[in-house]
Amino acid sequence: MKKILAAILSAAMLLGVSSCGASDKTDWDYIEEKGTLVAGITYYEPMNYLDENGELTGFETEFTKAVCEKIGVTAEFQVIDWNQKIVELQSKTIDVIWNGMTVKEEFKEQINFSTPYIRNKQVVVIKAENAEKYADLASMTGVTIAAENGSAGQTAIETNETLSTNEFISCAAQKDVLLEIKAGTTEIGVIDYVMAKASIGEGTDYSDLMIVESVELTPEEYAIGIRLEDKVLLEKINAAIDEMVADGTLKALAEKYDLADVYAF
Repeated sequence: MKKILAAILSAAMLLGVSSCGASDKTDWDYIEEKGTLVAGITYYEPMNYLDENGELTGFETEFTKAVCEKIGVTAEFQVIDWNQKIVELQSKTIDVIWNGMTVKEEFKEQINFSTPYIRNKQVVVIKAENAEKYADLASMTGVTIAAENGSAGQTAIETNETLSTNEFISCAAQKDVLLEIKAGTTEIGVIDYVMAKASIGEGTDYSDLMIVESVELTPEEYAIGIRLEDKVLLEKINAAIDEMVADGTLKALAEKYDLADVYAF
């Protein structure tokens, strides 16, 4: 009997040690062991997009790879439903949200944010032929308006005294907002300034679209979304950002992708 009790106690102790060891593992341990960091993205020029050869490129693409090299893992990219980004992160389908992620107060109880690196804003986009028709917010009253579902653009509309009363058209992605305006389904859309600057005007597929410069919507910042429990990864990414700021490589990337005017440092 004593031998049986001793065996049971020994097994219990081993299980206790094993359990403690497992609980001591961090989210960073999980990432380091698999050797990859999966970034959740959408195709969003100039952040993450396909070049003429079908290769993924962009400011965020290069930024992600550079940080991953510094922290000792390989960057991987996963296209996600942007409206499900928090769910994707928490379920570990992805390890970070790295795609022009707007820092929002309501997300801070669910995820961590890295050091912000881009200062952005939401802008109103229309057809150039409607420049006189929609010269200010007052002229946009009662008009259908489009934005990406769950985006900062939608938030900007919903929190604006004038635009919040308009009929809202929900789009799956920011590029779809531009398609809606070009097709005439709606005459007004709200998207990120960074994307608008890269996607519309002379030399683009949307040369007939323009930003309404007289209308100022919410300013915002871009940062990397990280799981709330992963403090180690947060520290490593922020340290890598600090290095890239100090040696000028992050600024050079911003200049390469025409983001110098919104670079945060």
